[in-house]
Amino acid sequence: MRKRAKQICWPVVSILCAFLMASIGAAAQAPAQPAASTPAKDVVNNWNEIGRKLIAMAEDFPEDKYDWKPTPEIRTFAEQLLHAAGATYYFEALSNGQRPKEEDPRRTDFKSKAEIVAYVKKAVADGAKLIQDAGDAGLMKSVTLGRRSVTLLGLWADATEHNGEHYGQLVLYYRLNKMVPPESRPRK
Repeated sequence: MRKRAKQICWPVVSILCAFLMASIGAAAQAPAQPAASTPAKDVVNNWNEIGRKLIAMAEDFPEDKYDWKPTPEIRTFAEQLLHAAGATYYFEALSNGQRPKEEDPRRTDFKSKAEIVAYVKKAVADGAKLIQDAGDAGLMKSVTLGRRSVTLLGLWADATEHNGEHYGQLVLYYRLNKMVPPESRPRK
């Protein structure tokens, strides 16, 4: 009887071991669940994404076209970048309850493309730090934006949208110069 039980048990044990090994392998291959997001993470991710696009344009657009503009009435490519990046400090002042400066950074204060690229990079990094430092709780703080009261979450959402609008304008500068913006190029 014992011999017969051993003959029956070994195939069952083998099948169970194979099933267990397959289960462990499948669990190891299952994709990990992404970490839970938070409002602060979401806002900073959106901020950094539009910032990445503006930085790519700032680095890519030819320096000899930095002072080009489609019509005399509107900003040059460089002035558009300076305005978008400078808005970071406008929103920072608002978030701190201060009265922001109303003027854009002056083109004459930036002698080269490299200086403008550095300014755009710094503004994006500074904005991300402000959002991160506020954290989820801080983003619920109310501030005055024009004639309305908004949370810092809303303020930084507005700042991100603002830079997105200028990104769209800069796409036109590329197209009018018969160039393809970095974001529209095929991925390698």
